Amino acid sequence: MNLTRAAVAALAMTTASVTVLAAVPATAGSRGGGGHHHHSDHHHGQTVRFQTFNASLNRAAAGQLVTDLSTPDNAQAATVAEIIQRTRPDVLLINEFDYVPGNVAIDLFRDNYLEVPHNGARPIHYRYAFVAPSNTGVPSGFDLDNSGTVGGGNDAFGFGEFEGQFGMAVLSRYPIDYRRVRTFQEFLWRDMPGAMLPDDPATEAPQDWYSPEELDVFRLSSKSHWDIPIRVRKHKTVHFLVSHPTPPTFDGAEDRNGTRNHDEIRFWADYVSGKDYMYDDRGRHGGLKRGASFVIAGDQNSDPVDGDSVEGAIQQLLDHPRIEDPLPASAGGVEAAARQGGANLSHVGDPRYDTADFNDNPAPGNLRADYVLPARKLRVLRSGVFWPVPSNPLSRLTGEFPFPSSDHRAVWVDLRF
Repeated sequence: MNLTRAAVAALAMTTASVTVLAAVPATAGSRGGGGHHHHSDHHHGQTVRFQTFNASLNRAAAGQLVTDLSTPDNAQAATVAEIIQRTRPDVLLINEFDYVPGNVAIDLFRDNYLEVPHNGARPIHYRYAFVAPSNTGVPSGFDLDNSGTVGGGNDAFGFGEFEGQFGMAVLSRYPIDYRRVRTFQEFLWRDMPGAMLPDDPATEAPQDWYSPEELDVFRLSSKSHWDIPIRVRKHKTVHFLVSHPTPPTFDGAEDRNGTRNHDEIRFWADYVSGKDYMYDDRGRHGGLKRGASFVIAGDQNSDPVDGDSVEGAIQQLLDHPRIEDPLPASAGGVEAAARQGGANLSHVGDPRYDTADFNDNPAPGNLRADYVLPARKLRVLRSGVFWPVPSNPLSRLTGEFPFPSSDHRAVWVDLRF
């Protein structure tokens, strides 16, 4: 689609102070009939924007998300939708989107929010969607937190008060190869070679926080790990590798969440290295085929230098020889860290890479938690974090606690094919 000069000028004015936004966003495809449309440059191929956004669209009770999305007047959902419309990703992972079978919730979000204009932002259409069950809220039948009682969120396979709370969803303008999707919801933590299983500090035995009976059923993924093949061109598939590792907090000296976070991150490092120990939910073994293109995305709940994650956790991806870190940045993150102070004052990391606005007093302060990490062989054009500075009118979309959208920021990377 060729935008008129006037349209480009108007667009430039609306995004001028959000330097991270590309000047000309993609055009939308349609969920109905007709061909798939994408923006293209005849001289340079096509650009595809991959984005991750922990949108905090989780709800406190089962069914509440469907209720909230059934009408077009949920303020938070509308704000999240406007952020997506302004950043215009082609392929999008939404973290913290409660799992509802049959695409019910994601279809409502498309129909009532994404495909409706918000405050002058153009509607955006995603023909393809993928959702699948999450381990959150699935009862384990065991006392996993060793509290003396069985039941509740801490004893589920992933923390959640009901099945599917804090789930995930993927939206794409490009075809998803559904037959080749792999999910790893049921992969057992103990089946990862050299797993960092947590240790009960009160006993002599190593790695014994979980009993053998618990380890026989304990799943690695706190939500799930998905390999979603996206056909960005006729003969070009990119594997969108998405997950949402558990926060490395809310535990004790055994660090059961920190160690799990480390190994949930490690799973993708091993997967793109061609390790073959992993098996998917259909029983197929092996990692990603050598030479395959991929983009790893998600709220990894791990900052390279600040916060509570196990040392070196996210470096398993950032320092991987096959993975590139485009270092998405924002001016808003720098401004927020300086203005909010508190824990941010003692941080080692550069705040322009922050993606989450967390509690500053006493801890952990703002962190880099959300990542879009393409294969090194792919060509990165640009990247960014949607975190406008307060003088930008669009900062109303990110705001301050209590947030109008989410405590996380949308993070995107543009790849040229």
